[in-house]
Amino acid sequence: MAPPDLQDAVDRYLDDPTPRRREAAVLAALPLVHSIVGKVRAPDHPLTSPEDLEGSAIEGLLQALDSYDPNRGVLFATHAYRRVRGSVVDALRAIDVLSSAKRKRMGEVRRATSSLRQTLGHEPSDDDVAAAVGLSVRDYHALLSEAQLRYTLSLDRPASADPEAAALGDLVADADAGAGFEAVEQGSLQAQLAREIPRLPERQRTILALYYHEDLTLREVGEVLGVSDARISQILGKILLTLRGRLMAERAAA
Repeated sequence: MAPPDLQDAVDRYLDDPTPRRREAAVLAALPLVHSIVGKVRAPDHPLTSPEDLEGSAIEGLLQALDSYDPNRGVLFATHAYRRVRGSVVDALRAIDVLSSAKRKRMGEVRRATSSLRQTLGHEPSDDDVAAAVGLSVRDYHALLSEAQLRYTLSLDRPASADPEAAALGDLVADADAGAGFEAVEQGSLQAQLAREIPRLPERQRTILALYYHEDLTLREVGEVLGVSDARISQILGKILLTLRGRLMAERAAA
């Protein structure tokens, strides 16, 4: 989380924008930067070292500092969080997390999951989906782990064209999942998520809340639930795949 003197350092810089005060504001925001970067499960790629991601995060931080307007009534930590995270997201998207073959395979997984959901009348198990696409459960879990970042990033996008709009992941407020929506401008996407998230199993809602609302890392979520961070990554991938599938199905039926 951001240190308590971050807002003060930013306010001082805005009152007197000297290079020294700008540097002080950036230094005060570094814990926030480290927290955001540490939360990202980056793919195994030579351009996704912590140093590379922090470089992208700092770029976002500087943009946030230059665009911040305290008269809008938003704390700098909130303003910066979205831009820093967005900068990291853009950097990871540019790398292209999944190969074309794996993107195609994920498309098969989505279609199989949707088909099985309709046939079974409930959410299919990992065994069901893996068998439907001709993968072992182990390979299916590995694919979900790689795809998890891609779907997580999709929840980092703003929920509307307004750059100040909350990201979709910010709408996951707690394990009950519904209350947080009351404070967000109602739109079709938010309304859909408000309907779908409470339908998830309690354990999945808890994982969403810990990861998106409490800002725990994958490892920390795993420690809370007594499983590995790799397993949490797999579960997150499945949750986001499920939500995406349900939202697309609802839109298609509308």
